[in-house]
Amino acid sequence: MPDRRLVRITLDDRSVVRRSGDVEHERAVAIYDLLEENHFAPVGDFAGPYGLHLRIEEGRLLFEIYEGTAEGEGEAAKLATVPLALGPFRRIVKDYFTVCESYYEAIKTASPSKIEAIDMGRRGLHNEGAEALRERLAGRIDIDENTARRLFTLLCVLHIKG
Repeated sequence: MPDRRLVRITLDDRSVVRRSGDVEHERAVAIYDLLEENHFAPVGDFAGPYGLHLRIEEGRLLFEIYEGTAEGEGEAAKLATVPLALGPFRRIVKDYFTVCESYYEAIKTASPSKIEAIDMGRRGLHNEGAEALRERLAGRIDIDENTARRLFTLLCVLHIKG
């Protein structure tokens, strides 16, 4: 049975101006958690494990999939590029950013019950984005729920322009 998982993940940071400490923390946690446990099975005649480079280009999120045994994309054979239109994610990402800003402000001064209510909304949007990601990748890359959640976090990180 092939090893259907990611062992390396990189993001294209060329379009990013800067990120807050909170966003950098979310990015680092998402990558760490993905590498610890994930299910990633691209359709095709190649076996894992895999390396993944994510980038945004011309309104699409590109999943560049590499052999996972080499240290970097320059040394690893590229197996496939899976494009994903970002249009269907615009509303979810915008709403998610708005709720996240409210959450980060609330944790400074708001009551625990208000923080919890905002966080529930944030998690709901995050779940909606992850499910949309799974649906749009269906038939091209099979991912589980937790992998989709973490990849949605990285999609959001790539949307930040500073």
